[in-house]
Order: sequence, then C-alpha cells, then structure tokens
Amino acid sequence: MKSHVVDYRVFGDDLQFVEIELDAQETIIAEAGAMMYMEDGIVFETKMGDGSRPKAGFMDKLVSVGKRVITRESLFMTHFTHRGQGKKHVAFGAPYPGKIIAIDLDETNGELVCQKDSFLCAALGTEISIAFSKKLGVGLFGGEGFILQRLRGDGMVFIHAGGTIVEKQLENSRLRVDTGCIVAFEPTINYDIERAGNLKSMIFGGEGLFVATLQGSGRVWLQSLPFSRLADRILANAPAAGGASTGEGSLLRGAVRFLQD
Repeated sequence: MKSHVVDYRVFGDDLQFVEIELDAQETIIAEAGAMMYMEDGIVFETKMGDGSRPKAGFMDKLVSVGKRVITRESLFMTHFTHRGQGKKHVAFGAPYPGKIIAIDLDETNGELVCQKDSFLCAALGTEISIAFSKKLGVGLFGGEGFILQRLRGDGMVFIHAGGTIVEKQLENSRLRVDTGCIVAFEPTINYDIERAGNLKSMIFGGEGLFVATLQGSGRVWLQSLPFSRLADRILANAPAAGGASTGEGSLLRGAVRFLQD
C-alpha cells in the first residue's frame, strides 16, 4: 500500500510537538495517547494493526498484534482521518524532553529500524513491525536496545528521542554505542552486541557490561538522554520511592518533613 503524502511542521525546542496537515481523506497513524489537538473535520478511530494491509485477514492481524504484545506496546493504533473539505491539522506531542525527527522512508530504501519507544506517528501505509536479531548475544545482553521496531513504507515517519539528537553518517565503519542511546538506523547498518572491554572495565566502568556495535554504511541517529536513564535518576532521588534526598531545599523544608513524619 502506497503511503499517504502529508505535510508537517515541528514546533518547540526541547519539548516539541509535530503538526500534520491533512488533505481530504488523508490519514495519519499514531500510538495511543500521542494526540495533542485536532481541528474540526478530523475523526479518529482505534484499529487493530497499522492499516498498511487493508485486505489482511483476521489471522494476519492477530500475528501483528502478537508482535506488539512482545514489545509491550498497545494492541491497537489510532487512525486520524480528515473527513471534511480543504486542509486540516492534527498535532502529536513528544512524551518527554527531547527532539522529534522527521524521516522520509523513500530516502532510507523504504525501511528504518528504531527503538521500540521512539515511534510517534506516520503516514497511513507505513508498516510497523518488530525487528528480531538473528544473533543470540543481542537477545541475551541487548537490554534497552534489543527490542527494535522496523518501519517500512514510502512516506513520512516521525520518531522521538531524548536530550540532544545527533545524526552520524557511517562509511564502511564501526561505531560503539550504549544500547539505550540508539534511536534509529538505516537497514544497511548491521547491529550487534559485544563485551565492554576487559573484566575490570565491565565491573567498575559504570557503562554496563555490554555495548552495541553499529557497522556498515548509512545513517545512524543517537540520543544523549535515553528515557530509562532519566527515569532511573529521578527514582534514585525520590524519597517517596525509596530513593535518597539529594539535599535540595532549606532548613525550613527539612523541618516541614520532620513535622509531617
């Protein structure tokens, strides 16, 4: 199925949202809960699957849902369609501080591999599936980076990443990356997991036991602040969740906490 052609505009700096312009009968698909606003004339419907195969049978849709269960994503996707006249707009917000990246799949040989939590929305006709690695080591030690999504199509896709985003162009070279810092890469890039240095480095280095290796020729997108890293730091310093106070505030705040206890 050929993807719908959509125009867009990204607003904001570190807390971005993307506004999609739809012509009559055009559709954009998104993860549940990503919508920020939509203009009159746009209707939304929750459907099983991504809509890339409108004539797919029930069993095919069931297999697609099963793959989304593995990635812990919602079983359904939301389809936003412009049923009126003229041009209308629908917007989708990023779930945490970072950047929204717009990528034309026509420029990536019709395919993109990305972190499972990075997908925000895409033109109808985009196929969203799980990308399994054939190597056992990736499955056992990949951590955040193991479960990846594969986006296929010929239209625009929008992905979100945390912190600052950098796009690197590999030319028959290799890049070693923390698994959580990988956002997306082109299908010409091979992905694997390797040990992080010697035993001493693995135990005391603080960078994890394994790192990802990206090798080949093509584009790679990286993020400086994976959400899991941000969440771990927040939980570690949240007294209500068992974390330790980092000492912010005044003596008055400490006295108030003492009285509350």
